[in-house]
Amino acid sequence: MKPTAAADRKRAAPLRLSDLAAAHVRELIVSGQLRAGEFIRPEAVADALGISATPAREGLLLLQTEGFLTVEPRRGFSVTALSSEDIQDIYEAQALLGGELTARAAKVISPGSVEELESIQIDLERAAAAKDYDAVEGLNHRFHQAIYRLAGSRKIRWLIKSTLPYAPRKFFAAVEGWPEASAEDHRAIIERLRAGDAEGARAAMAQHIRKAGALLAEHLAASGTLR
Repeated sequence: MKPTAAADRKRAAPLRLSDLAAAHVRELIVSGQLRAGEFIRPEAVADALGISATPAREGLLLLQTEGFLTVEPRRGFSVTALSSEDIQDIYEAQALLGGELTARAAKVISPGSVEELESIQIDLERAAAAKDYDAVEGLNHRFHQAIYRLAGSRKIRWLIKSTLPYAPRKFFAAVEGWPEASAEDHRAIIERLRAGDAEGARAAMAQHIRKAGALLAEHLAASGTLR
């Protein structure tokens, strides 16, 4: 039985308001909605999310520690410019980690787990054909998480999680080619997993993630976000 959206929400820990604010602004930055050098006020974030200014400011301070924002005296928070090298490095790290997890999953995956991935992929392809990009994003996330959970390897999964803020989930469709890559690249990954081919699965996942990084870098360069 597939997990329902309600079940997913029930399992998910509720976000603190400061984390909600940080996630919102982070998404705006990595999707190119906010450009390098633009200023953002806690009050504007608070109004957009319907929260008070205090957790909004705490969220912006968190983004400062992550390197997304810079605080300028008497002027406030501004978006820190990312470089194409920054994006390349982040997605290269994610490709290495995701590839390793997928290789480990290939050694233990069962026919039932392959069928689960097939089912997710069929739903994803249908959503992509219908241009339901919110569904595509959610299913893409489920696909990757299902593989990574099979691998075990809690520490590697913790490390790859640290790279995920650079994937604009809320604005998934804003990056040209991302929905299509999710719909198309997964088939090669499934086939390598089905065959129990650890090195083939590693290569297929790494190639998929590197492509995503290249598409994001192109999108951010076109939007003026990269320096």
